[in-house]
Amino acid sequence: MPNGFKTRAVRRRGRPGWFAAVMGIAVVVVVLWLSVLPAAAQGPLYRAPRLPGTSNPDLSGIWQAFVTANWNLEDHGAEAGPFPELLGVWGAQPPGQSVVVGGEIPYRPEALAKRDENARNRLTVDHDNITTVGDPEAKCYMPGVPRATYMPFPFQIIQSTDRIVIAYQFANANRTIPIGATTPAPVDFWMGWSNGRWDGDTLVVEVTGFHDLSWFDRAGNHHSPGLRVIERYTPISPYHMQYEATIEDDAVFTRPWTIRFPLYRRIEENVRLLEFKCVDLAEVYVYGGLVGEAAR
Repeated sequence: MPNGFKTRAVRRRGRPGWFAAVMGIAVVVVVLWLSVLPAAAQGPLYRAPRLPGTSNPDLSGIWQAFVTANWNLEDHGAEAGPFPELLGVWGAQPPGQSVVVGGEIPYRPEALAKRDENARNRLTVDHDNITTVGDPEAKCYMPGVPRATYMPFPFQIIQSTDRIVIAYQFANANRTIPIGATTPAPVDFWMGWSNGRWDGDTLVVEVTGFHDLSWFDRAGNHHSPGLRVIERYTPISPYHMQYEATIEDDAVFTRPWTIRFPLYRRIEENVRLLEFKCVDLAEVYVYGGLVGEAAR
C-alpha cells in the first residue's frame, strides 16, 4: 500500500474520535449557556432614579396602560358597538386578552348573574335611577379603582416626600395618597380612600371606602361596598412600570384575585395631561328630553 494512501486511511480512521470529542465539548458548552441564559437575560435588577431627599424611587410622570381591560377584564373577542348601523366600527369592541391572573374572575353564582344582567343593560338609562342602572362610565361618573388605571387615557403621578397625587385625564378624577400615615375612610367615595407605603421599590396602595356604584369595566364586572384593593406599582425600566391590583370582596367573589399589566411612560416632547371634562357631553344621554325642555 503506498505510504500516502496509508497515511490518509489512518487520518480517516482517527477523525471520528476527534470529531466526537469536539462535539461533546460543544454540547456541554451549549447546555451550560442555556442553563444560565434566563438569569443573564434578566440582567441586574432595575434601580429607578430616587426622589430627591429620599431613598424611594421617583414615579413622577405621565403613564398609560395599553390593554383593552376597560371593555372587559377577561378574554373577549371583537364585537360591534351599540349603533353599528349609524357609526360603523366607531365604538366597536376590540378583541383583547385577560389581565386577570389565571384568566377568570372567581364570582359567586348570584354575583355572576348580576354581572350578566349589568352587561345586558350597560347602556340602559333610567332617569329616576341614573347611578344604579347602566355603566357609570357612559354617564361620566368617576371610574373608580382600579378601572381608572386601565382606561384608554393617560394619567399623571405627582410625587412628594410624604404623599402622591394621581391625576387621571378622564372626568378629571384624582387621588391623594398619603405615605406611611394610614387613616380610615371618613365616607364612601367613587375613587375610594387610599393609604400608601413603600415595599422596597414598590409603591403599595391600599384602597377602601368604596360604595358599590362603580364598575370594573363595560362588561358589567362589579363589586360591593366591601371592596378592598391592594395596588402595587413597581418600576421595571426607565419607561415601564408593572401594575398589579389584588381585589378582595367576600360578598361578590369566592376568593381574592389579581390583575397585572405594564404601564408605559409617555415620552413625547411636551406631553401633558389634557382636560376631559365630560359631564356636559353626557347630559342629553343621561337626562334625555329633560335637557331640551329646561332650555326652552
